[in-house]
Amino acid sequence: METLNVHAAKTHLSRLLDRVEAGEEIVIARNNRPVARLVAYAGEPIRSPGRLRGLLQIAEDFDDPLPDDLMEAFEDVTAPHRPEGGDHATPPEQI
Repeated sequence: METLNVHAAKTHLSRLLDRVEAGEEIVIARNNRPVARLVAYAGEPIRSPGRLRGLLQIAEDFDDPLPDDLMEAFEDVTAPHRPEGGDHATPPEQI
């Protein structure tokens, strides 16, 4: 594994990419201290549409209206409120 300084890496980036594609790993250093490793991109797993077909089931009543008691629980204005982008409850008096 070769170590190059930032200036050399910037100057020879195209050549370094060729070497990385061929399987080499390159360490890039700043002031002789390693800060990054240049490696080949492994890619992302290939998604295959339909691979869960037949494994998931959606109930027939999935999109039916909610029962009144459950709908009331969602609409209860005294329940703690989470402001947009926040992850803490806001006291009802501040709503």
